[in-house]
Amino acid sequence: MARTSGGPLAAAVSNAGGLGCIGGLGYTPTQLREIIHTLKANLSPPSLSFGVDLALPKVGDGARKTNHDYTHGQLDELITVTIEEGAKLFISAVGIPPPHVIKRLHEAGILVMNMVGHPKHAKKALDAGVDIVCAQGGEGGGHTGDIPNSILIPCVVDVARNYKPKMLGGQTALVVSAGGIYNGRSLASSLMQGAAGVWVGTRFVASTEAGCSQMHKESVVSAQFEDTWVDKWENQPGKIKELTEKGVVPLEHDMDAGVDVDVPHLSGVVAGVIKSIQPAKEIVDEMVGEAVDMLKQGQAFLGGGKSKL
Repeated sequence: MARTSGGPLAAAVSNAGGLGCIGGLGYTPTQLREIIHTLKANLSPPSLSFGVDLALPKVGDGARKTNHDYTHGQLDELITVTIEEGAKLFISAVGIPPPHVIKRLHEAGILVMNMVGHPKHAKKALDAGVDIVCAQGGEGGGHTGDIPNSILIPCVVDVARNYKPKMLGGQTALVVSAGGIYNGRSLASSLMQGAAGVWVGTRFVASTEAGCSQMHKESVVSAQFEDTWVDKWENQPGKIKELTEKGVVPLEHDMDAGVDVDVPHLSGVVAGVIKSIQPAKEIVDEMVGEAVDMLKQGQAFLGGGKSKL
């Protein structure tokens, strides 16, 4: 959701009762602060909570040479901005925040959430001290794992039950569900699997406030199920190996060399059922309303009546 979830979209989600988060991939500290200021200018009331999301793959000793420092050596400065501007949640994708970052965020009263795609990743993140894990199933867009949401969420919930982060006051670690979440039924399903909430991406790409291009939005609402795919990036293994052994990111190399790069419109499989571009408030309201209806319907199964079969 980098560039897509900027100040206007994050503010609209928070205004609607959610927790809007800024996709901070690739921003400088100054840019991140400006985006947060845009968010705050659109919050009503101004005291509403928001989060900041950064991609933090491990770099340096012990890391893969292909891992890229998306903070460009300014992680500590970005964390300072996040703290000074009053974020309530910090999200790390692609990797776990370094220990000193988790410590700084906790000392500032900020909860830390880590994106995971496998139960073993959840354990590693919780061992490192995060408070929340966001388990993203293979249905999700962009960087994700292969395990379907319906299998991943219960497994990660079982892992989280073994942890009680201090920031949560003795409560067990929280799990947020991601991957294929777009309406009230998917929200209700996630809650029934033990998640405390949901992380929604592709549905908000097709929102009025999204910061992506109109073409990206339209590609989501016009997509069919067969229009999303997972493509191998190593189509030129020899060249890729040569570049990555030098610590060079292939896409950046191609762009610097003037190679015509067709950047994909990242989205999840759920794009196949999203058919309208709507204001974020409408999306949130419809999702919550339908989830309430579904959960009420579920109560009927607890009536104790005889089977009708």
